[in-house]
Order: sequence, then C-alpha cells, then structure tokens
Amino acid sequence: MNRENVLTIVVALIVGLLGGYLIFSIAGHNKAPQQEMSVPQGAGSPTDYQRRIIEAEKIVAKDPDNLQAWIQLGNDYFDTDQPQKAVNAYGKALELDPKNLNVMTDQGIMYRKIGWYDKAIANFEKAQTIDPKHLQSLYNLGVVYWQDLKQPEKAKEVWMKYLQFDSTSPTAQQIQSDLSTMGNMPPSFKK
Repeated sequence: MNRENVLTIVVALIVGLLGGYLIFSIAGHNKAPQQEMSVPQGAGSPTDYQRRIIEAEKIVAKDPDNLQAWIQLGNDYFDTDQPQKAVNAYGKALELDPKNLNVMTDQGIMYRKIGWYDKAIANFEKAQTIDPKHLQSLYNLGVVYWQDLKQPEKAKEVWMKYLQFDSTSPTAQQIQSDLSTMGNMPPSFKK
C-alpha cells in the first residue's frame, strides 16, 4: 500500500471512532452526565501519543510543508484532548490542502470542543459546499445546532438532508432516534 492509502485508512478509522463517540455522547445526553473521552483501546497508551507528538513536531519543524505530519499531529492532539493545538495543526494542514474535508471536519469538531460554535459551523458548511454528500460534516453540523445552540429546527433540516444520502447506517438510526426525541420526526421516518 502506498502512503496515501495508509493515511486514508488512518483518517477513516479516526473519523469512524469520532463518529461513534459522538453518537454515544448524543445517545447518553439526556441520560447521564457526559464522561470524558478515554484513549481508544488499541490506539496505544498516552506515552505512545506523547512520543508520536514529539516526533511529528520535530518533522514539521524541519519540514513545514509535510501535510501528512501536520494531519497526524492534529489527530494526536485531537485524541489526547488538546483541542487548541489540534485546531492549529489542522489549520496548517488546511493551508497545504484547503479542500481536505476530513481535516476540515476534525478541525470543526475541535472548534466545538473549545466552544467556538460559529467556527465549527463555518468548517462544516464549507465542507458541505465542497461536497454536499460529506456525511460526517452534515452529522456534526446537526450536533452543533441541536446540542450547543439549542436550535432543533436547524438540526432537523441538516439531519433530514443527511437521511437523504444515508438512511440505514447506525449514524442514520441515531439521527432518526434524535429527531423522534425532538418531536419533529416526519411520519415517513418513524419506526
């Protein structure tokens, strides 16, 4: 496998883990206080993350145009709950590859973590402008509208668009459940 395929697989894995985390966070939103995210099993110990961060920081110091190193650095900051550093690393990656939808979405998630909802929305909407079928940005846009800004009508609009592209995945089922909870579920989507 070439380097781009490996990176694509790593990014897909991270996005999948984050999607699952967000789904379970939303599912438990009304049940119990949200717990802090722990290091995913199999992802390595915090020491491994620290070592990888140090190595990636050395790489980007020597080669500031190394896109893969910036993305990995952003992902490791993301996974170790360092949102501001993740935002900055993803920003450098986006300077090098401005249309990278997954990096744009991950940066948006970190903006949300910091509480900069307007910047998170801007990232998710920009991703949608580039690819209207980018499901991860659609999903997260709905999350910000629903959970953070308390705008269920906007969340409903975004998530209905999501369901046009995907109506059967676990994420789609979670969205349907959340829409039903809002009391805004259209009859065609009720179980």
